[in-house]
Amino acid sequence: MRIGLTGGADSIERMVRQAEEAERDGFTSLWYASGVAGDPLAAMTVAGRATSSIELGTAVLQTYPCHPVLQASRSAAVPFAMGRPGFTLGIGPAHRPLVEDVLGLSYNTPGAATEEYLRILTALLRGETVDLTGEHWSAHTSPPAVLPDAGVPVLLAALGPRLLRVAGEHADGVVLWMATARAVSSHIAPRLHKAAADAGRPVPRIVAGLPVAVHDDPAAAREAAARTAAVYGDLPNYRRILEIGGQSSPADAAVTGDETSVRRQLDALADEGATDFWAFIVPVGETRDSRRASVRRTRNLLQELAAGA
Repeated sequence: MRIGLTGGADSIERMVRQAEEAERDGFTSLWYASGVAGDPLAAMTVAGRATSSIELGTAVLQTYPCHPVLQASRSAAVPFAMGRPGFTLGIGPAHRPLVEDVLGLSYNTPGAATEEYLRILTALLRGETVDLTGEHWSAHTSPPAVLPDAGVPVLLAALGPRLLRVAGEHADGVVLWMATARAVSSHIAPRLHKAAADAGRPVPRIVAGLPVAVHDDPAAAREAAARTAAVYGDLPNYRRILEIGGQSSPADAAVTGDETSVRRQLDALADEGATDFWAFIVPVGETRDSRRASVRRTRNLLQELAAGA
C-alpha cells in the first residue's frame, strides 16, 4: 500500500519544502484540500517544479464552484506547468452547508449532478470532444488545448452507492475520508470494483484518508483526534460512512496506538482493498515539545511503511 501525507502549509515556501522533504523521505504522495493557499493548484504547480517524482493530488476540489470544462482546462495545465507527470485530480460534490449556505446553489441532487460533471470532465481529460446536454451540467466543446500525453488521473470522493458506481464507470478510483477498513471491505471496494469491471475499466485505486497518531496513550490520541476531526461527525455523508465502518465518531475511526497497533491497522486497511493510505498526522500532547515528538514518531513509522510499500 502506498503511503502519502496531507499537504499544505502557511506559505508557498513551506509547501515547497514540505514536498521536497516528503519526496526525500520516500512518501509516494501529498494530498491537498480545496482551500490550501487559496487555490491548491497554483501552490501544487510550484511544489511540482521543485520535485521530480512525488504524486501531488487534490483531496478534494469541489465540483459546484467550477464548471467541468474550466476544471478540465485548469487541471490539464498543472502537469504542463510542473514540467512532469504526477498530478492527480480528486474532486467531490462537497456538502450541503457549503453548497447551499455559502454558494447559494441547490444540493437536492448531488448524485445526478456529480455524474454529469464527471462524465464531462473525464472525457475532456482523455482528449475527447464532449457534446452533452444535462440537467445540471452541459458541455459542447473540444478537449483542452494543453493536455498531457497520459491525460490526468481523476479520483472521486465517493462514499454512497451511486457515486461509487459512477467512480467505477468513469474515474480512476476514489479518494476517501473517514472510511475505515470495515467500510472499505464491506461497502466501498465491492461496489467500486463491480462498476469498473462491468464498464470494462481497469481495477480502480482506493485512496483512504484517516487521522493517525502513534502514541502509547490511546485515550490521549483519540482525544487529540476528536479535537481536530470532530466537525466531520456533523456532516451526514461522513456520519453514514462512519456507521458503515462500525464507528460512532471521527475519533473512533482514527488510526491510533503504538507502532505495532498502527502497523496492524494499516495492514488491515490494505488487506481490505485500500491501495493508498493518505495520513492526516494528529499531534498528541500537552506541550509543544510533546506534540512535536508525537508527530515525529508517527511520521517515522509512516516513512518506514512507505519504504516497504
